[in-house]
Amino acid sequence: MAITKEAALDELRKVFDPEIPVNIVDLGLVYDVDVRDENVAVKMTLTTQGCPAAQAIPEQARACLEAIAGAGKVAVDLVWDPPWHPRRISPEGRKILGIPEGEFG
Repeated sequence: MAITKEAALDELRKVFDPEIPVNIVDLGLVYDVDVRDENVAVKMTLTTQGCPAAQAIPEQARACLEAIAGAGKVAVDLVWDPPWHPRRISPEGRKILGIPEGEFG
């Protein structure tokens, strides 16, 4: 079965920042998922460059993607541009965190 972008995003929703009860997709840390054939490339960031889980979160993301049946090469690139901002949090993530709609623009 071919890997899809949605399947990759579903797997990435299993990864959480240990200090925030929202997965990295709904937290807005995943900037791009590119699926070509069986290969998956992800560009993601963290809430801050000084994040204590800076090594663990990308590794967890890579491991989840590699666990997809038929996955080929998986690349997870950590990027800092554009910097993460709370406005990237999804409506579901905002609900979990108790952030009112419209806050942060």
